[in-house]
Amino acid sequence: MEGSDDPFIDLRERLRRGKGRLRTMGSDYLTYAHLDTIVDQYFPLLEQLGEDIEQLEEQLITYADQEVLRTLHVFKREMILLRKAIWPLREVLGHVERGESTLIHSSTHIYLRDVYDHTIQLIETTETYRDMLAGMMDIYLTSLSNKLNETMKVLTVIATIFIPLTFIVGVYGMNFTVMPELEWPWGYPLVMGVMLMLAIGMLWAFRKKHWI
Repeated sequence: MEGSDDPFIDLRERLRRGKGRLRTMGSDYLTYAHLDTIVDQYFPLLEQLGEDIEQLEEQLITYADQEVLRTLHVFKREMILLRKAIWPLREVLGHVERGESTLIHSSTHIYLRDVYDHTIQLIETTETYRDMLAGMMDIYLTSLSNKLNETMKVLTVIATIFIPLTFIVGVYGMNFTVMPELEWPWGYPLVMGVMLMLAIGMLWAFRKKHWI
């Protein structure tokens, strides 16, 4: 069934016209033409994937979320599937290009060598994209770790500030019978002022050390 998405439609059209090497060079050249058509179909796909990966990389740098992680996994699976699809072509083309098949004439070897080189190029591009995706995954995990560290830093600062405040509150909450400070007219404002000064002082110290 022929359609606009049929990769062999141009090849069949050339056969119908009955002109060119397809009609004059035999079945081995026809085999080359089919293999060449198959290999060429992967180049636009890889080019589009490359553009998508570049866009994802920009998105990863600006804002990394769960959607970016899901897209990373999708691209990694696609790279694995592409490699599984292309690798057998490399083995077949390597076999026939080396002259190990008696069905391939020597005049066709130069064409098969060209297809073989294209297949190697596809595999190398796939490996490059896989390495890029692995690097992007590392960047994502590092970014996630940094965000977690920042959150833990804020929580640690808050907990550290409240430690002395909690101690002061605990001391005056022990309900001893003799506690003169409880009878002072300015006892409550004094304690609140000390607690406020402690909190401000610790915040200033943390800020000076660039912890917050």
